[in-house]
Amino acid sequence: MIDLDQVSKQFEGKRQVTALDAVSLSIPRGQMVSVIGPSGSGKSTLLNLVGGLDRPSSGTVRIDGAALGGMSDDELTKVRRDKIGFIFQFFNLLPTLSCLENVGLPLHLRGWPRGKVEERARELLDLVQLGPRLQHLPDELSGGERQRVAIARALSVYPPILLADEPTGNLDTHTGDDILALIRDLHARLGSTVVIVTHDMNVAKSCARTIALRDGRVVEDVQRTP
Repeated sequence: MIDLDQVSKQFEGKRQVTALDAVSLSIPRGQMVSVIGPSGSGKSTLLNLVGGLDRPSSGTVRIDGAALGGMSDDELTKVRRDKIGFIFQFFNLLPTLSCLENVGLPLHLRGWPRGKVEERARELLDLVQLGPRLQHLPDELSGGERQRVAIARALSVYPPILLADEPTGNLDTHTGDDILALIRDLHARLGSTVVIVTHDMNVAKSCARTIALRDGRVVEDVQRTP
């Protein structure tokens, strides 16, 4: 499902910084994987490359066998739209839109008819247990509720890949545990491939596999028995 072959990423500035250094790994369809490591280890860079938000300096990133590096911007946008859902630490909800409108926005952008958009958004908000909050604005929700809305939005097209960047990092422990349980439940129901970048070892250990990065390289790759 996700394959990286000798992927490196350098950033230019006053000096060149290597964020990823010849990383090769494969994540099969339906696996739930955590990526850990200290700040600056390359975790978010890895996620951005897998999600087609950035391009590697060298090496190849493939999704379903298709190399992202050779795609045009329009082709990458289509891959992100059709195959990848993103969950961010700070929710990234539009403050003037209701929960229903935030979740439905990606579907509006795809040209879905209004009735179908509302039906899917209601279905997803029910799935994340926010059915009674359809018309609430983000500022009227708790942190955990905002993250549930963000997860529902990420699932709007039931993507085969779900990428989460510190999804519990901005939440208290109890709420973070609830969000993690929700992601695990959705993974089990939908069979999506899930990649979670995290500093939280409890989150990491809840996944079937943990990949540890340091200085842009894979230093450990642990598979757990279900």
